[in-house]
Amino acid sequence: MLNLACAAASAAFLTVLSPVQAHAEFTVCNQTLDVVNLAVGQQSDGSFQTEGWWTVGANQCVNVIREELANRYIYIYATDVFGNAVLDGSTDMCVERRRFVIRGTDDCWVRGEVAARFYEVDTLQQARWTFFLTARAP
Repeated sequence: MLNLACAAASAAFLTVLSPVQAHAEFTVCNQTLDVVNLAVGQQSDGSFQTEGWWTVGANQCVNVIREELANRYIYIYATDVFGNAVLDGSTDMCVERRRFVIRGTDDCWVRGEVAARFYEVDTLQQARWTFFLTARAP
C-alpha cells in the first residue's frame, strides 16, 4: 500500500513540475510524399508580415503560429526541395532564401527579397486551424 501511495505522490509531483505544452494554433500537415519548405504570412499591426522557413517531411506536421489566431486569413507558401511552388497562390508577398521575418509586401525586389505567390487559407475566424497540404492532381 505504501508503494502505491508513493507512486501516486510521485506522479502528482511530476505533473506539477512538467511544463504545459503550448497548443498549436495554426498547423500545416504535409500529406504529400515530398519534403516541403514552408513560409507563412499574416496581418500584424496593420501590415502584412511573412516568416519562413520550416522544413516539413512527408506525412509530418509543423506548428507555424503558436498563439490563437487573430486573423481570418493566413497565407502559406510551400516549395519542394527544388524550389518549385507546390500551391497555386494568388497573393504576392516577400520571402528570402534563408530564414527570415519580413514586414510589408511591396517592392520585394527593390529590398533584395523575392516575390512569391502565397496561398490564402480561410480559417473561418477560428482560434485554431490545421491546413492539410496534399499532392496535386496529375
